[in-house]
Amino acid sequence: MRNLVNKLETPMTGLDAAVWKSRLIQLTQELGSYRALGKNHFATFIQQTPTLLVTFETVQGIRALSSTAQPFGFDMVRARNWSHLCIISNGDTWFRDPAIYAYFDELIDEGFFDEYQRVLFYGAGPCGYAAAAYSVASPGSTVVVVQPQATLDARLAEWDPRFPEMRRTSFRDRFGYAPDMLDAAQQAFVLYDPREEYDAMHAALFARSNVTRLRLPFMGAALQTQLMDMEILYPLLTLAGLGKLDARSFYRMYRARRDNVNYLRNLMGHLDKIERPYLNMLLCRNVITRKNAPKFRRRLDQLEKAAEDGEFDFPADAQSAAQ
Repeated sequence: MRNLVNKLETPMTGLDAAVWKSRLIQLTQELGSYRALGKNHFATFIQQTPTLLVTFETVQGIRALSSTAQPFGFDMVRARNWSHLCIISNGDTWFRDPAIYAYFDELIDEGFFDEYQRVLFYGAGPCGYAAAAYSVASPGSTVVVVQPQATLDARLAEWDPRFPEMRRTSFRDRFGYAPDMLDAAQQAFVLYDPREEYDAMHAALFARSNVTRLRLPFMGAALQTQLMDMEILYPLLTLAGLGKLDARSFYRMYRARRDNVNYLRNLMGHLDKIERPYLNMLLCRNVITRKNAPKFRRRLDQLEKAAEDGEFDFPADAQSAAQ
């Protein structure tokens, strides 16, 4: 175990793409295995305990989000000694590739997933789509997906204009419609910001009896990044891997949003938009008592001056409390 941790703690930052991939291949071959999956995808596998984490990641995401430029799941291998299967794409492909279909068929035929007591699938965005879609390969698994697309099939999601480059890609064949692929899961969790219109519309398509949709309003379009900044993504996945995640435990962790600047700024902007100056004053006062937040300090000064100038009135109960 110590040798594995030492190897995984070796940073891979600052390398060009080709050298980085070569190092990753070498590392995973020393600790497990590597498998090329066509031109744009590959898989890495590290064998440890009977809990298996399956993540879908992109080369670009790994190199940008990880302080060590290693796959996200490596942190869970280090911290929890979990086994880890990582499917990696070069760019956002939604993992729609016959080579990946064949690879999962092979894993199913070999009974690969049956060897584990618990299997957890994870991904965000296009990778979240893939985590949900391919989870059908392991019936009884747990799935956690962040801002997933349900499909990009124009017949079902013509209202989503964000990914025109994927219109010619088939989402109708193998492992296609992600919500249906969750029917075999023991439980699934879909995290999304309901104020992000297209994310919310996709999340609605995941409505199933075994799916818990977790709403994170005012967190914005980069939800995975905000979960990492709040340091709750790893605890969330730990609970999921232990079979202990539910809405109550999640929202207990989600109290960390009170210190998330992105959330607070989005909330402040929303209160301005709906013209709730008194509530915005309360928010700004709360924030500046806890954080060094010049933007909130300036907005509070503006709101207090507006109140003094009679531009808005305090609620009656607030006036009574002040007397």
